[in-house]
Amino acid sequence: MVRAPVMAAGGIVLRRGSTPLIAVVRQRKRNEWVLPKGKLDDGETPKEAAHREVLEETGHDVAIHEFLGTLVYQSGGRSKVVHFWRMEADGGPVRKLTNDIKAVDWLALDDAIARLSREYERAFLTQTGPIALAAAGLAASPEPAPAADDFDAALQTLTPAEAASIDELRHGLLQKVKAWLRGEA
Repeated sequence: MVRAPVMAAGGIVLRRGSTPLIAVVRQRKRNEWVLPKGKLDDGETPKEAAHREVLEETGHDVAIHEFLGTLVYQSGGRSKVVHFWRMEADGGPVRKLTNDIKAVDWLALDDAIARLSREYERAFLTQTGPIALAAAGLAASPEPAPAADDFDAALQTLTPAEAASIDELRHGLLQKVKAWLRGEA
């Protein structure tokens, strides 16, 4: 049986300047550098959770802009689905960091990518960082996304076990979305 994924949300948080900067946070427990994000509270929408988590983890109140994408990975034996929005911080911190966070650094995109501890977050920021900067008017437009045929070709290289895992994940996500639409989640 496939367990329902953990739902979370966060932000690619920008700060304007001569060089635009992106927030990365250092977790106290694992001592890892990650993008600011966290689990949804009961009754909370992903966008509401993203705003709350970014405030708690960076100390900055932010303006939320467009949705940037979803990152899915395994955590604690189950899938974690994290929705990200482009956000902008203006001014200094407005509150203390949550106890789970040891530090916040504001880095240029390439430095932020290099600082992240998890490969899947580095890959995600590599793809979404230029989009976020372009959407904020801080960089040239990003390269176009790969064609659907490129994704289809990549899927053909999966082993049967990997393909089955993806099918299970799709089924679990579909069930979670259906439950949300019925108001059960």
